Amino acid sequence: MTSATQKYQILTLNQISSHGLHRFPAARYAVGKTVGEPDAILVRSHDMHAMAIPPSVKAIGRAGAGTNNIPVAQMSQRGVPVFNAPGANANAVKELVLAALLLAARNVIPALSYIGSLDPDAPDLEAKVEDGKRQFAGVELPHRTLGIVGLGAIGSLVADTAIKLGMKVTGFDPEITVDAAWRLPASVRRAGTIEELLKQSDFVTLHVPLLPVTRNLIDAKRLAAMKAGAVLLNFARDGIVDDEAVAAALHAQKLKAYVCDFPSPGLMREPRAIALPHLGASTAEAEENCAVMVVDQVREYLEHGAIANAVNFPSVEMPRESPFRVAIANANVPNMLGQISTTMARAGLNIHNMVNKSRGEMAYTLVDVDSPVDADAVAALAAIDGVLSVRTIPAEGAG
Repeated sequence: MTSATQKYQILTLNQISSHGLHRFPAARYAVGKTVGEPDAILVRSHDMHAMAIPPSVKAIGRAGAGTNNIPVAQMSQRGVPVFNAPGANANAVKELVLAALLLAARNVIPALSYIGSLDPDAPDLEAKVEDGKRQFAGVELPHRTLGIVGLGAIGSLVADTAIKLGMKVTGFDPEITVDAAWRLPASVRRAGTIEELLKQSDFVTLHVPLLPVTRNLIDAKRLAAMKAGAVLLNFARDGIVDDEAVAAALHAQKLKAYVCDFPSPGLMREPRAIALPHLGASTAEAEENCAVMVVDQVREYLEHGAIANAVNFPSVEMPRESPFRVAIANANVPNMLGQISTTMARAGLNIHNMVNKSRGEMAYTLVDVDSPVDADAVAALAAIDGVLSVRTIPAEGAG
């Protein structure tokens, strides 16, 4: 089947913004929640770990940043890239973090609860309001220190906003990229360790992904290192913080407050724990941005084999120099390119251009050849030890 007549099937597991879905040309894409044999799956929060993912799936797109709801390792073994949309919801999360800072600094939530407990018909209502407000006196943000753990797209925006509010900002991120470093305001002080950051911060906000190394990153030991009366904010992932340790720190008044986006049974009844129902990316703008970004990435992969923002594959782009393209996902082992080239030569295929990139144990190869690639050639490439998936991608109109 040629690219001109290909009808790609896209399965959606959640409600995806129409601004993104409309970027799939109707003539070449069938999109919906009931499509059969999908070429790609788009997902937001749906848990895919227990799902039988069809063998037809060539890509998964997460309309958001985190991919904990997707079996990424399993997809890697199948040679299937998992795309996400880093930074597309960064402004939405930044604004919610700012709101959380203000809520905690000015004790807004307990003050609201106090007002809600009063009898509106009581003759001494005004006196009770005046008497009660003393217990909710807060602090102003200028000259307070905000510690930011994770200086990616969201963390750098939070840093910039905090500085504009007059705060001092200290950051920690051992994995910071060059691009992220360029985005940081010059006045951000870099901490050498998390402990150093915790000891000097009045407010601490977390912006790291949930990985084995970051699970329970903030535990009892690190909470003990924080300044007495500090505020902890978590708008990243719930598993980054040890909830039991946070509850103990709140009880001991080590923490003034904990504000997060992830309600958990152990903290929902804590009066100084403020839990929101995962509102970080819940704006119309963020949902549109995420959908547009991930749809464009999935389209580029299906139609041209290009990869951008895959959490398990290297980024690869190669301009078309021939109508006939082969995309190969393979283990990052020696002599793989030699075996691919030899197999293509045996099949009578002349390589016009080739690019190979690797990321950890995964490698990805794009090859443009001068003639169509038949099923026998595909089977021979797939039979190479270490090859995970092989796909031919004719240019539109190629026969």
